[in-house]
Amino acid sequence: MTAPGADAVGRAAAALGGDLRGAVPRVALILGSGLGGLAGAIDATLDVPFADVPGFPPPGVQGHAGRVVAGSLAGVHVLAFAGRWHLYEGHDPAAAALPVRVAHALGARSLVVSNAAGGIRRTLHPGDLMIIRDHINFTWRNPLAGPVEPHETRFPDMSAPYDPEFIAALRAAAADARVPLAEGVYAAVLGPSYETPAEIRVLEWLGADAVGMSTVHEVIAARALGMRVAGVSLITNPAAGLGAAPLDHADVVAAGERAARDVERLVRAFLPRAFAAGR
Repeated sequence: MTAPGADAVGRAAAALGGDLRGAVPRVALILGSGLGGLAGAIDATLDVPFADVPGFPPPGVQGHAGRVVAGSLAGVHVLAFAGRWHLYEGHDPAAAALPVRVAHALGARSLVVSNAAGGIRRTLHPGDLMIIRDHINFTWRNPLAGPVEPHETRFPDMSAPYDPEFIAALRAAAADARVPLAEGVYAAVLGPSYETPAEIRVLEWLGADAVGMSTVHEVIAARALGMRVAGVSLITNPAAGLGAAPLDHADVVAAGERAARDVERLVRAFLPRAFAAGR
């Protein structure tokens, strides 16, 4: 896929904007493998497949519904992308960041990302939810490479990619919803092959708590646009070498579906805290 630029962002935003009925989304949600069911909890005013949005290719990964849904969730107007695109599918990093840029063009100034991840830290187990406190980009690719896109800064500060106030709101929301919540560092690798046990040992030594194949490009683009970001990983399996069973994407999707209720409870409790009137 050719890297989308400002024209692609404009076309997609124009196509979606007409159906928003003047309701500006406060926050964009990107829902990872097995987590797209949260989109069904939205009181939707817009629900379209990616294929109907100019410049949006269909999703190529099991567990990604490939829909854009807008409406009210827990009293907050949201724009949700049930699915994403990955570099291992052959997409450019700018394609992975396209939903973020479109959401910003439609008025969203905050982003909540979710993903499925393998647990590296020994205290993380399948079904756990982990606040992403920081990340490591081991894809060695960046969506900001090339000309500076409209409204973006050339050299965004990444010293706090995940907003500290949002992290505090996630902690409080988890307590309110009685959802156990860990915190840690997410490492993104290119994929699509899972990591070897030796690679996991290196990632652990470098400070990663969980590993996946997405998210960081979306967060980088959001920070370049000045958007505030919160991130949550669903731990679907022990990383390679830490469990007895071989890794299988079907298990990742199944774990996401099992955890869907906890994810929905967490997000429903988080949104009013983070986006109370005037904030």
